[in-house]
Amino acid sequence: MAGNFFQGPIPEALKTLGGLHVLDLSRNNFSGKIPTFLTSLHQLQTLNLSYNNLEGELPIDGVFNNASGTSLVGNNRLCGGIPEFKLPSCSFSGKSQNRSRHKIKLVIAILCGCVVVTFLVVIMLLYIFWHGKKKSNPTASADLEKFPNLSYQCLLKATNGFSAENMLGSGGFGVVYKGSLGQDNTLIAIKIFKLENRGASQSFMAECGVLRNIRHRNLIKVITACSSVDYQGRDFKALVYEYMVNGSLDDWLHPKAIKGHDGTNNPTKIRFQPKT
Repeated sequence: MAGNFFQGPIPEALKTLGGLHVLDLSRNNFSGKIPTFLTSLHQLQTLNLSYNNLEGELPIDGVFNNASGTSLVGNNRLCGGIPEFKLPSCSFSGKSQNRSRHKIKLVIAILCGCVVVTFLVVIMLLYIFWHGKKKSNPTASADLEKFPNLSYQCLLKATNGFSAENMLGSGGFGVVYKGSLGQDNTLIAIKIFKLENRGASQSFMAECGVLRNIRHRNLIKVITACSSVDYQGRDFKALVYEYMVNGSLDDWLHPKAIKGHDGTNNPTKIRFQPKT
């Protein structure tokens, strides 16, 4: 019966063939365990079960006690039997299968844990981002609500046409003017960027980004920004700060010496007074 398409377990009906000497079931699709009735066929001297899908423990009685008369090649899931067959121990095979199942379960558990942790982290980050955004947006300064949009014309008027009398200082990227806004003439400092200078535009963007997120008692507060065009159609960018009435940092670091009433420069009589 070799080389057919038989499948399923080896049929129990074969146990009625008590006088059977040779049985060849090779190159089929038989599966399952080897039936024990084959050990009771005492006349059976040659048994060929090669190249099937048989599995489980191999009997050791009857024809299975004769390795030269029994062929089991191609059934890789068999175990046990007499040593001549050189099959793995069934206990070792069971342990290996259990160990493989345990590893698979462990890997699945780790992957599920990673997915859950990643999901929770993403949810937490989204919550922090959204919560922080909701907090930062409505808590703009009172000055920003008071002067939310300052145009070029408004700043021009506040500084009396950017007059020299209102100029507080000049640097590489801009000029700072003193101005007043609103009916209460709120004092402000306006930094106008020299966009014709290389890097001035990048400096404006960087300063906006930094000062928007930094708050410190020793830093003057940004009221708002202005990005527009002047009357000649040129780009105009400016930052509006609170006006610091106590003078500049340079005045405090390098105060002016004022002579005493005796007209001398006696150090014991020198007093220091910053600009206001």
